[in-house]
Amino acid sequence: MDSCILHSPNQFIAGKEPIMIKKRILVPNRIRRIQGGFSFIPHRFFADGFLAVLDQKEILLYLFLIIVSDRNGLSFYSYDAICTLLQFSVDEYIEARNALINKDLIAFDGTLFQVLDLPGKPAQKEVELSPQSHRRSEIQDLIQQSIREI
Repeated sequence: MDSCILHSPNQFIAGKEPIMIKKRILVPNRIRRIQGGFSFIPHRFFADGFLAVLDQKEILLYLFLIIVSDRNGLSFYSYDAICTLLQFSVDEYIEARNALINKDLIAFDGTLFQVLDLPGKPAQKEVELSPQSHRRSEIQDLIQQSIREI
């Protein structure tokens, strides 16, 4: 049996110490083997915070591109195939694709995708207001406008 360090999600946020656990094969007849494909996700995708800066659509598109890429990270699925398979609207696809390009995780030439080797550090996550924050802001604006009119 191998030892491994268990990283809790809170560790990366709060700087907590990892916990040592013993690893064991849970289902021996179902050990994952990479056969006939080249896709893999480096551990630092999670450990270095790359996953944390992606939204759900970006994660889904990125994982899809990893799965369908060859050993050089190349794939050539069309946007309509990707939208159909991932159940994305065209706008969601374009937004996720452009975000992955801007975060230096993929390259795209209009036809061909390349999943890139991870950069030194992840891009900063853009802070977005939640729909509740937008509604709260709209309500505050309406209240202030009403007060001014009185």
